[in-house]
Amino acid sequence: MSTDEPVTTTDETETGAELDPAELAELRERVDELEASMATLDGGDGQKKMVIVATQGSFDMAYPPLILGSTAAAFGWEVIVFHTFWGLDILHEEKSKTLKLSAVGNPNMPVPNALAAIPGMDRMATRMMEKKIDENGTATIEELIDLSLESGVDLQACQMTIELMDYDEEDFYDGVTTGVGAATALQHMAESDIQLLV
Repeated sequence: MSTDEPVTTTDETETGAELDPAELAELRERVDELEASMATLDGGDGQKKMVIVATQGSFDMAYPPLILGSTAAAFGWEVIVFHTFWGLDILHEEKSKTLKLSAVGNPNMPVPNALAAIPGMDRMATRMMEKKIDENGTATIEELIDLSLESGVDLQACQMTIELMDYDEEDFYDGVTTGVGAATALQHMAESDIQLLV
């Protein structure tokens, strides 16, 4: 709403009463305050914010939060990926190198569940996927973690899960934010444009 056009005090309102100059001045002042308030809301830096909660730590589920996070960061978004429970293994330097792809209960695996349950099938399925990733030139989990951190993605490790799993803060990749609780994660989610649970 613009206040550029002058309003005369002799004009009549819909009720037929003339506008009081003091009321008109007060109304204009209030409109100016509202416009300034809206400009503050709309006039931020325009940066979008995304929070991803990573709860799964299998080989295949390590990729979605890292790919989405690093891609959003490349577009200039503020990105936080909160890793909790098994998702914490993605940020663990040793465990991230031994994540496995589960063949059991995976409807996209070309193996019946009876065969998928045979010992060693998870390792075989993981090797098959690692081979496809290598042949396709797709980034590894470690490369995606490095890329995410370099792009400014805040990779966070849930403090409660660190304690629950008896991990040490030094176990994680350099640059990972530790000591983050659920309350902080919820605050980030409340402030973000997009929230994803992976």
